[in-house]
Amino acid sequence: MTYDAQRAGEVTFAGHNGDECTAYQAMPDAPGRVPGVVVIHHAPGWDEWCTEVARKFAHHGYAAIAPNLYSRDGPGAPDDVAARVRAAGGAPDDQVVGDVAGAMAWLRGRPNATGRVGVIGFCSGGRQTFLVACLADGVDAAVDCWGGNVVVDDRSLLTPRRPVAPVDYVERLACPLLGLFGNDDTNPSPGHVDRLEEALKRHGRTYTFHRYDGAGHAFMSWYRRHYRVEPAIDAWNRVLDFFARHLKGA
Repeated sequence: MTYDAQRAGEVTFAGHNGDECTAYQAMPDAPGRVPGVVVIHHAPGWDEWCTEVARKFAHHGYAAIAPNLYSRDGPGAPDDVAARVRAAGGAPDDQVVGDVAGAMAWLRGRPNATGRVGVIGFCSGGRQTFLVACLADGVDAAVDCWGGNVVVDDRSLLTPRRPVAPVDYVERLACPLLGLFGNDDTNPSPGHVDRLEEALKRHGRTYTFHRYDGAGHAFMSWYRRHYRVEPAIDAWNRVLDFFARHLKGA
């Protein structure tokens, strides 16, 4: 079932340490309760792409929220804000986990919420999705789309803002995980994905990975040159099926 009518716009929510953060939300404009999805934006920031993804989930029967993880670093154009964040070493991991937990709480607080919430992220947001799925309470399903630096080859790259490689938290993963990767990607490379899969198997976690030949980083981003039509169509179908099974019980 799809929902052509929806309500969407900017909201504020309580993020890490109670900080007021901004987000974009979209939800079906129809009676009945719906599950929620948190959309974690990519490294380029809180831009048109993440709002389109939120509306896509609303069309398919989810209340979606895309938190601006760079809320504290604005105002300004998304590219300028993202550049400042990158120059500072990225958003701190503990802050990201706290912000996403706050976004999940916002979803669960809606009158039409079923209480079930999934998380999906792209690029750096894929990494952060894996981190949230391991460290935040109450994640019911998680989708990592080409998250780089989940596996870290050079430990000298760890910083006070990002002190632990997310793969090192794998034993704390408590929800089903879907991973979508391009075999032409370099971060994560196929070797990184292999090592992540080995860790998931070793700890008996529930996961499904799909890897696409002829696709690299950001292959689902329809506005970028990296876009690959057939892998993107297949990947979106897998995302919607995964969330339907784990959030809707379909």
